[in-house]
Amino acid sequence: MNAALELGLLYGIMALGVYLTFRILNFPDLTVDGSFTTGAAVAASLIINGVPAPLATLAGAASGAVAGLVTGVLYTKGRIDGLLAGILTMIALWSINLRIMGKSNLPLLREDTMMTPLRDAGLLGGAWSILIFAVAALIIKFAIDWFLSTDLGLSIQATGNNEQMIRSLGVNTHRTTILTLAISNGLVALCGALIAQYQGFADVSMGIGLILVGLASVIVGQAVFGRRTIFLASLAVIGGAVIYRLVIFFALGAGLNPNDMKLISALLVVAALLLPRWGFLKHIPSLRQMRSAAGSANYSKAT
Repeated sequence: MNAALELGLLYGIMALGVYLTFRILNFPDLTVDGSFTTGAAVAASLIINGVPAPLATLAGAASGAVAGLVTGVLYTKGRIDGLLAGILTMIALWSINLRIMGKSNLPLLREDTMMTPLRDAGLLGGAWSILIFAVAALIIKFAIDWFLSTDLGLSIQATGNNEQMIRSLGVNTHRTTILTLAISNGLVALCGALIAQYQGFADVSMGIGLILVGLASVIVGQAVFGRRTIFLASLAVIGGAVIYRLVIFFALGAGLNPNDMKLISALLVVAALLLPRWGFLKHIPSLRQMRSAAGSANYSKAT
């Protein structure tokens, strides 16, 4: 289970990127499937060629940001449909990733990566590594919260809510869209670089279906924890990524076929989308409602 928690926290970084486009910008970005692998491919290639792991990881994140920028330019300047722009970039990245890697799989087991100190110290798979990954995910989460509270961040939120209205106020919505896609895919690629180092290899097909994982994390997490504020919504995304990995862990532990994991992911997203709309679930209190009820009860006792 510790490995599932570690993976959930690492994938939480990717889920935060999906959250920026899916919830904040209201943009259906499919670049994720390609930019995740790009981050892994760039980081793995540089590490194998002797570049220090931290620099290689940052370069992987930057490569994902470039992929998001391309999608944004295709959408805003090329006036290509957002869904199609993401698909075009994703398809192009498949060939680019193969070019970067030189082959379909790059092993990292004998290389010094960012996971090597944890592995050598015997911390990987234990409570300390979970704590370290949680702190890293929370640092990125708080950085996103701060950014979205700035003038530029508020402009990005307004672009997702009502693009025509915010454009009439003089905001360059092309710039906010491109920037958000770049940041989103940069986070996704950062996650890809870390996952490649965690599992000890980068594979050209490791990003296939990743958008489904990201959507599952965002939708499930916010269905459980709520999304009333930016702080709660971004925290829920990380929680959703952990929940998703735990569901996969228990599904495998129950003896389900690993080939069925994509089907389970799809069913999980469908359930998270549909079940809250059904009547009987409306009578089940959410965590937020239970906290509010507890606070009211304590106030009544105090008075």
